[in-house]
Amino acid sequence: TEPARGFVCEPDGENPGWLRWRIADPTRFNEVVLGRVLARAEGADHCRVRMFPQHFHTNSAGNVHGAITLALIDVSLFAAMNILRGVDAASSVTLGLETQFIGAGDAAQPLDAVVEVLRETRRIGFLRGLVEQDGALVSSFSATIRKPTGK
Repeated sequence: TEPARGFVCEPDGENPGWLRWRIADPTRFNEVVLGRVLARAEGADHCRVRMFPQHFHTNSAGNVHGAITLALIDVSLFAAMNILRGVDAASSVTLGLETQFIGAGDAAQPLDAVVEVLRETRRIGFLRGLVEQDGALVSSFSATIRKPTGK
């Protein structure tokens, strides 16, 4: 909710219970590539981050392109740490990300990254999760992020 941090997280009027997660500068990667992204906490350690695939997010087979799935995962790490732990997403970085592609993403359905914060130290966050659509698995992931200095 502080644009100076680089991100805005505010209630989404069209989707009660969801937050609109967006970068303050709409010309940057998140907004231009992923489009509208929603998020909500699901317990103390879990956050669901949702995007709405479009035709330009698909590969030649008509499925959600793997690069879009990876982009959603990466963005979801910072949305989750911000929503669940108050970590400044604009000053955090991805240190490592391991992903397993399990199934094809359907561009006609919302794509959800369900992120779990496993552990947090003064400087590091350890996360894992699943990308799913209506209960069907698209991918799994584990990641490490570095939090901003002094946070």
